[in-house]
Amino acid sequence: MQYFSRKDIDTLQHLYKINLINSCSGFKSANLIGTKSKSGQENVAVFSSVTHIGSSPPLLGFFCRPTTVMRHTYENIKETNVYTLNAIHLENFEDAHHTSAKYQKDISEFDMTNLISEYKKGCYAPFVKESPMQLEMQFVTEYPIKENDTILVIGEIKGIHINKDILEDDGFINLSKANVASINGLDGYTIPKLEKRLEYQRPKSISSEQY
Repeated sequence: MQYFSRKDIDTLQHLYKINLINSCSGFKSANLIGTKSKSGQENVAVFSSVTHIGSSPPLLGFFCRPTTVMRHTYENIKETNVYTLNAIHLENFEDAHHTSAKYQKDISEFDMTNLISEYKKGCYAPFVKESPMQLEMQFVTEYPIKENDTILVIGEIKGIHINKDILEDDGFINLSKANVASINGLDGYTIPKLEKRLEYQRPKSISSEQY
């Protein structure tokens, strides 16, 4: 087994270190965040940091990198308080990944890929038409992370649009049925397969003989 000490990590070549640290946390969610500026400019960008915050109210968070350079997604969210989260499908993960390219703000990633923007009643921000699961989000708050100048952006789910065939009777969303992608590191895309759902776990009985 390979071992890296903290000192070793600090001396690694830059790209090697980025790949190593981004991979060691395990598989991550893969989402496209759709936004639109007040002036009407669309933007869509891939994020691998979306995480569940709580169910009541329904909150999700994602991390935005330091704003020392232009962050169009973050700027649009702060302008309008609205954005969308869109699951990435097997058939469009290459286009989804291309949205990480650093285009100028007046260029829409929708125009530079085969991704199609879609609008639904009451939502200012664009959805990704090809996505089997689309979430309408409203900005709630943000928390600066002083250790590395990133920002945790927290939003509330205002609406869920989901293909019926991946929604189970108990509310479970079977992403495997929809071939939804996840990300390993920065650029490794995979399609997870559901092995088995397990029951809610309770402590096992402990007999006096075990003491």
